[in-house]
Amino acid sequence: MALGCVTIMTIFIFSSMLHASEATIVGGNSLHVGFYDNTCPQVEKIVADVVDNAISEDRGLAAALIRVFFHDCFVNGCDASILLDSTPSGEPVEKESPANGKTIRGLEIIDEIKDQIEEQCPETVSCADILAFATRDAVVHSGLSNYPVPAGRRDGLSSLSADVLGNIFGPKSSIDEITESFIRKGLTVEEMVVLTGAHSIGKSHCKFFQERLYNHSSTNTKDPNLDDAHANYLSRKCPARGSLLAEFLGKIGLGGFFVDDLGNLVDLDHVTPIILDNAFYINLLHRKSLLQSDQAMAFHPRTSEIVQRMAVDQREWSKKFTMAMNQLGRVDVLIGEQGEIRKNCRAVN
Repeated sequence: MALGCVTIMTIFIFSSMLHASEATIVGGNSLHVGFYDNTCPQVEKIVADVVDNAISEDRGLAAALIRVFFHDCFVNGCDASILLDSTPSGEPVEKESPANGKTIRGLEIIDEIKDQIEEQCPETVSCADILAFATRDAVVHSGLSNYPVPAGRRDGLSSLSADVLGNIFGPKSSIDEITESFIRKGLTVEEMVVLTGAHSIGKSHCKFFQERLYNHSSTNTKDPNLDDAHANYLSRKCPARGSLLAEFLGKIGLGGFFVDDLGNLVDLDHVTPIILDNAFYINLLHRKSLLQSDQAMAFHPRTSEIVQRMAVDQREWSKKFTMAMNQLGRVDVLIGEQGEIRKNCRAVN
């Protein structure tokens, strides 16, 4: 389960959340559907139009937006701190963390949305809410039904790269590490498994799974939990350094695999790579998952039964996924007089 390679994956710190049917209440204020009905009624249409146009031109931006939202919420809450280019302290910000860095995309979409909203409703809509709406529209654009998103978040005033460490997990994190991180955030084990289904879309760099192909352990070159035919398919996508295929790719100008140390991009779900569906879980049961932490869910006693349920019922998974996305969107939110409403999502006021 890595919601953070290039995809959506990743490693996460403490929080509390209420049930999806309840409002998050702080100081008499709350997250609720229709928060901007009176102050900026056109906000969700503006967001949807920009997101739809962007994803129509680049389908990979759907997974990118979901990943940005996840990385934002799991580091000090859903406060749009991942969008900041700098803060008054001058310390490196979240987007400069190695867990984000070269692999984070889609921020320019939020910039465009914010510019349009500021023209219509100045200093009214938070960047945190814009990111939540945009993520919902990315989900819908990828095949799931529309769903209401509670709003009322405020924007954070700081962003520190150091806070990312220990909050965004990697492709080799254990199931116990990942589930305990979700539980500390107020999310359930089932919600963890359900949200990892976001890996039904998006891509990952070879760097994040190539050990499963060539250097899994001292006793196994290949991960024994990886289907042999699928391993051969992935080896062609990610040839080992020094192999004849790697040498050939270099000669024809396609040797970028080793240039930036990240490698080629490979679909997380090779069956339906641009559609959010439960094929991800079917792949797990057939040992055809890209990432080690994802594959482990199929065999771990805390998660295997959930994986099996999601694999057989697309309708159940899609319903639970949208509910879990709203739960994720409540993690450690700022509400009321906390934080601010940024004029520019990349800078504090």
